[in-house]
Amino acid sequence: MKTLAVNTSRPYEIKIGRGSLDQAGVLCRQAIPNARKLTIVTDSRVLPLYLARTADSLEQIGFQIQCLTVPAGEASKSAEQLVILWEKMMAFGMTRTDAVVALGGGVVGDLAGFAAATLLRGVDYVQIPTTLLSQVDSSVGGKVAIDLRAGKNLAGAFWQPSLVIIDPGCLDTLPDRTFSDGMAEVIKYGCILDRKLFELLNRCGSRVRVMERIVDVVYTCCDLKRRVVVEDERDTGLRQLLNFGHTVGHAFELAGHYETWTHGQGVAAGMNWAAQLGVELGVTPPETVECIQELLKKFDLPLDIPCPWETMTEAVGLDKKNAGDHISLIVLEKLGQAVHRKMARDELLGLLKCMYGR
Repeated sequence: MKTLAVNTSRPYEIKIGRGSLDQAGVLCRQAIPNARKLTIVTDSRVLPLYLARTADSLEQIGFQIQCLTVPAGEASKSAEQLVILWEKMMAFGMTRTDAVVALGGGVVGDLAGFAAATLLRGVDYVQIPTTLLSQVDSSVGGKVAIDLRAGKNLAGAFWQPSLVIIDPGCLDTLPDRTFSDGMAEVIKYGCILDRKLFELLNRCGSRVRVMERIVDVVYTCCDLKRRVVVEDERDTGLRQLLNFGHTVGHAFELAGHYETWTHGQGVAAGMNWAAQLGVELGVTPPETVECIQELLKKFDLPLDIPCPWETMTEAVGLDKKNAGDHISLIVLEKLGQAVHRKMARDELLGLLKCMYGR
């Protein structure tokens, strides 16, 4: 099993290895030695696959367990579901020394993490991500949130987990579309921070080949994010590089009401647009766009997504990187090296308008 130490304001470890799910009890006892009661939050899709194994491992080590299930899908990241979790956690008799376990993908991690961050003004929580996207991205870094009617992830907190347990064996049960969804974030790391990773993914070119290297791939992505988060825990500078492709990608997600297009699909098309924006700004070499497009296509990720112009302008206006009338756009100087480009919101919209309908 591989271990990464994340030395943030609340230090924790990331444990990566096949079979680590069955060691959840031992690992959790080491990370949260004073906890007696654990509330496991999962969703209706993960429940029949991994809940029993996880709960058994935790109970065998002496934890008292409560299991709560939310419907699978983005709609569960709501204030209504959050209140339900709060009430059931308190009815279970949780105290400030107890903890929450998030077992599932990004939706479960965000929702359960936000519940932990706010219950009793903050209790410990453990991330056990079961999708590729959550293993390489959302489970690491301490961003937790729910969605509002105005947009995605607009109510949230920075609350670092006490432990992240990553079992790449959980990826074996993912549908191809969900695996590709996660590959968008893996490709993003190669684009912004690690050209060697980008080239490895290009050589692999398929799910089967990536899975042959999956422990190393997940470890590399987590290590890259760990380094960024340690340097910029509160997302005020370097960490914003992780949003490459997300500004336009969120518009694509919004165009499908967060149902038609997955987060990874939105980010994939958003990276293609961001690369072209970089060319328009004279920052990104033109050949970089083609390299990114070819890799996205190898993993069945879209280069473009239909999006009404009104939705595009709405999403850009809601971007969390906005500061007044300006936005920090993330573009590539070259593969493996991203930079901030601060620009007026209207300037960005003007560039997007020129690209619109190409």
